[in-house]
Amino acid sequence: MRKTLIALMFAAALPTVAMAMPDGGPRHDGPRHRGDAPFAQLDLTHEQRQQIGKLKGADMKADRDITKRYLDKLPAAEQKAMKDELKARHDKTDGEIRALLKPEQQKQFDEHLKKRAERQAEWNEFQAWKAAKAGKAQ
Repeated sequence: MRKTLIALMFAAALPTVAMAMPDGGPRHDGPRHRGDAPFAQLDLTHEQRQQIGKLKGADMKADRDITKRYLDKLPAAEQKAMKDELKARHDKTDGEIRALLKPEQQKQFDEHLKKRAERQAEWNEFQAWKAAKAGKAQ
């Protein structure tokens, strides 16, 4: 929790630091990178950054697919236990975040949670429809 708060405070302070940078500072046409980022020191062209972004995105999707494939092999009881544990952890974190907020912020946070739950319900409904449609096709 502290790390998240510190990260948020740091992110809020970044624009001030960026504006204080002299005009003679480093320039490039792409997004700013930390000095230790994997590709920051390579002086990549815009096209190279785009291609690398696509490759990294495909890699992340493949990681999710592999993880899902192995999780699907778990017995249903263990899958449900894992989902319940993840939901409990998310709910606990949301509660801790809410406790840090002022009353008007809590209202906005509650609205955000409500919208997130609605989007999740829509996604679950879509996934059920997609599975049913795939079942009919076979």
